[in-house]
Amino acid sequence: MARLLEQYSTTIATAMATKFNLTNKMSIPKLEKIVINMGVGRATQDKALLESAVESLARISGQKPLITRAKVSVSGFRLREGNEIGCKVTLRGKRMYEFLDRLVAIALPRIRDFRGVNPNSFDGHGNYTLGLAEQVVFPEIDADRLQHTQGMDITIVTTAQNDDQARELLRQLGMPFRQPQQDSR
Repeated sequence: MARLLEQYSTTIATAMATKFNLTNKMSIPKLEKIVINMGVGRATQDKALLESAVESLARISGQKPLITRAKVSVSGFRLREGNEIGCKVTLRGKRMYEFLDRLVAIALPRIRDFRGVNPNSFDGHGNYTLGLAEQVVFPEIDADRLQHTQGMDITIVTTAQNDDQARELLRQLGMPFRQPQQDSR
């Protein structure tokens, strides 16, 4: 069993229920899925960039990515409908908890000048999105073999009713939120 999943089922779920006064076990917020997306805009000119992004995302997630295609044509970006422009992975269950554990414990602390993630990046429905500038922060990626660094968006979808419940759930799972700045006068 994944470490975070075990921690959630033994301590976090009961702590969330008491904090938000939830009596129904099914109303306790939990993780639903994690979606990792890599947009490779230059893939229209160089197919090797997309192949590199797919390989990196497969190593990071442990699952084969889905290649995403353009839905509309945009002449300003030299983009036609149906062009391959990125890749994404949806993680659920044990893989989702293992990925979140590696993200929180290993990848985020490896970011240079890291002071925490933005606590306000919620969408109003309990889902959290963060962006990483490069995939090298994951230990699965060998920086010496990489030709191009690629950023990614990570969306954590929860069953929480509001942002406060989702923020508390992610805090309990170990997400390092940035502390508000104190006035030093």
